[in-house]
Amino acid sequence: MNIYDIFLQTLITLKSAGTRTILTLLSMAFGVGAVIILTGIGEGARLYVVNEFSSLGSNLIFIVPGRSETTGGQPSVFIGDTPRDLTIEDAIAITRHPNVARIAPIVAGEAPLSYGSRERQAPIMGTTSDFLELRKLKMEQGSFLPKIDPTTAMSVCVIGSSLKKELFGNASPLGQLVRIGDWRYRIIGVISPEGESIGVDLDEIIIAPVASSQMFFNTNSLFRIMVETTNRENIPAVKKHILETIKKRHYGEEDITIITQDAVLSTFDNIIKILTIAVAGIAGISLIVAGILIMNVMLVSLSQRKTEIGLLKAIGATNQQITTLFLTESVFLSFYGAILGLIIGIGGNSLIMFYYPAFPIKTPLWAIFISIFIGIFTGLTFGILPAMKAAKVDPIQSLYGR
Repeated sequence: MNIYDIFLQTLITLKSAGTRTILTLLSMAFGVGAVIILTGIGEGARLYVVNEFSSLGSNLIFIVPGRSETTGGQPSVFIGDTPRDLTIEDAIAITRHPNVARIAPIVAGEAPLSYGSRERQAPIMGTTSDFLELRKLKMEQGSFLPKIDPTTAMSVCVIGSSLKKELFGNASPLGQLVRIGDWRYRIIGVISPEGESIGVDLDEIIIAPVASSQMFFNTNSLFRIMVETTNRENIPAVKKHILETIKKRHYGEEDITIITQDAVLSTFDNIIKILTIAVAGIAGISLIVAGILIMNVMLVSLSQRKTEIGLLKAIGATNQQITTLFLTESVFLSFYGAILGLIIGIGGNSLIMFYYPAFPIKTPLWAIFISIFIGIFTGLTFGILPAMKAAKVDPIQSLYGR
C-alpha cells in the first residue's frame, strides 16, 4: 500500500460509516468552536475596557480622597482615620504646574428633576468648563458650562440627550428652567448622545457648576479630581507635583490615592487575559473528550473491520501500513473536525457581533492556531491505541471471522 492507497482507503472507510463520521466530526468541531468563541468574548471584553478608558482622554490622572493601603479595600477603611476632604482649593493649587493642561473637580450625586408635570430621578455632576475638553464631549445644542472661577456658583446646567427628549420632546430646552430638588436651574446646553462610559450614562446626566453642586448637596468635599497632563511623558512629574501639593495643604499627610489611566488599563488587561486563558482551558477540555470519543469509535470500528484488516494483510499490507491507515483516519477526523469548529467559532462570533455591535468580538490568532493544533494532536494521540491494536490483528483468524 502506498500513500495514495492509504488516503483512498481512509476516504472509503469514513464515507461508508457516514453517521459515525459526522458525530465524530461534530464532537471535535464543538470543542474547537467553543474555544474560539470564548476566547473571542474574552478578547472582546478586553478591547471594550480599553476603548472605554481611551474615550476618557489619553493623559489622565484621577485623584481620589483617602490613601490606598496594602490592606486592600477602599482608601482609609482599615487605617482608623478619616481622610481630609478634597476641596476646590486643592484642585486650583494642582493647576500651578506647567505640565497640567486642565483639571475637572467633580461632585456627584442624585436628585429629583422636574419640568412642568414631568419628574424623575437623575444623576447630577458638578464640574467645570474644562470637563468638556477633558472628556472629549460634543454639544448637540447650546453651550457647555461657562469659564468662571470654580468657587463661583451659578444656577445653570447642561443636560444629556435622553433627558432632553424625555422632558422636552422635540422642543428646544435652551433657556428653560427646571427644578432640581428645591433649586431652579436654567438649561444652557444639551450634550450630544454619548451612551454609557465607565458606568456613567452621559445621556441621562445633569451637569452643573461644581460650586453650585456643593451648595446643593451641602458639602465642601469633592468626589474626584480629574487631571489631564500636556502629554503622556509628563505624567510622573505631575503625579509628584500632586502628592507634594496635597501633602503641603493637608498638613503633611498624603491622604489621597492617585490612579493613572495606564495603571487601570494594565490591571484590567492582565485580569481579562488570565480569565480568557482560563475559559479557553475549560473549553479545551472538550477537545480531550472529543479525542476520547475518536478513540472509542475507532476501537468499536476495529472490532467490525477485522475481516477487512485480515484481507489487507493477506494481500501484503504490513503492520506499519495498517497502523498508518488507522492513524490517518484519526487525523482526518480531527483535522476536518477542527476546520468545521473554526467555521462554527467564526460564525458564532459574527452572530454575537450582529446582535451586540458595540461589543468588539475578536478571537486572538493564538487561540485559533492552538485550538486547531490541540484538536489534531488529540485525535492523533487517542488514535494510537486503536492503530496499534489493528496492527496486531491476526490475518488468518480475522478472515475466519474470529
